[in-house]
Amino acid sequence: MTPVRIVVKIGTSSLTDGLGVIDRAAIAALSDQVAAVRSQGHDVVVVSSGAVSAGVGVLGLSARPTDMTTLQALAALGQPRLMDAYATALERHGIVPAQVLLDPHDFVDRRQYLHARRTVERLLELGCVPVVNENDAVANEELRYGDNDRLAALVAHNVAADLLVLLTDLDGLYTADPRSDPGATLVAEVRADDPLLAIAAGSSGTDRGSGGMASKLTAARIASWSGIRTVIARATRPDVLVDAVAGEAVGTAFEAHRRHLPARKLWIAFASRVAGAVVVDDGARRALTERATSLLPAGVTEVVGTFGEGDTVEVRDTTGAAFARGLVYVSSAQLREVAGRHTRDLPEGVVHEVVHRDDLVLLPSGG
Repeated sequence: MTPVRIVVKIGTSSLTDGLGVIDRAAIAALSDQVAAVRSQGHDVVVVSSGAVSAGVGVLGLSARPTDMTTLQALAALGQPRLMDAYATALERHGIVPAQVLLDPHDFVDRRQYLHARRTVERLLELGCVPVVNENDAVANEELRYGDNDRLAALVAHNVAADLLVLLTDLDGLYTADPRSDPGATLVAEVRADDPLLAIAAGSSGTDRGSGGMASKLTAARIASWSGIRTVIARATRPDVLVDAVAGEAVGTAFEAHRRHLPARKLWIAFASRVAGAVVVDDGARRALTERATSLLPAGVTEVVGTFGEGDTVEVRDTTGAAFARGLVYVSSAQLREVAGRHTRDLPEGVVHEVVHRDDLVLLPSGG
């Protein structure tokens, strides 16, 4: 088999018990598979959730807190224990894990993006297994991934992975929630242009994690638009990672798309927090979708919400449907004052572009 590069993500619900205590047997089982895949000559990067939940378990809290400050403190408590579990499990195979903590700035800023890539590449060259997590202890609410599914997809893009495997507590993507609908059936394969990549799915299935099937679909879309095949499968399935790498029918497989987006645009489209929206007229919509132009104030008919310069906003058509996202160059207050004005009529000092075409991403069907 030709050597490939795999990013495997495992969620909190698959790594901890109901009290938030780290399940070392689960980490050992994953580590055994990582070792088996590496013995075949493949590179493996692990994206692991579980730090916050592990912190809950360390303190013996009865429930997972919801305020950001406490969650960040718990992440700081739990992350070393999570890494200790990986170190113990991987070192049985003579493998050294390396902790890599990332925040969204590492993907938005080109220099940071390249620095992160070089670091992970070097770790792989040294024979280590990078274990990646969001830097929860310092990330603020406005600048977070929100879940490690998106992070895993962006990491896969960063390291030019061939395969992204998202391990969860379900067998894959179903036609409905199998926990409540006995008629739900597993979707085995999703094509790159399949509307399933745009459907709404359930949020977190447990109170221990931040992801859910919706975030995994978003991650699959990010990976697909990066040219990376994705598999969603049950973490406890025997040899799930080994079989996914071998191309066996495991869970739900998502085909790689022919369209490849750079990391910055992937972040804008799928991973950044949407602060508001701008509604544009039909002429502006055609210009954006057909001629790949920048969005100018003249095409804006309505400003929704409150946002600042550099925030991510949705771009909506006259029906209210979002068809693009972008980073705005003006605040919502400024834009309300100049919306509908042609460039020649703009006050001195006001930027001529609401969203530059380099910071605008057209969304796939279904948003």
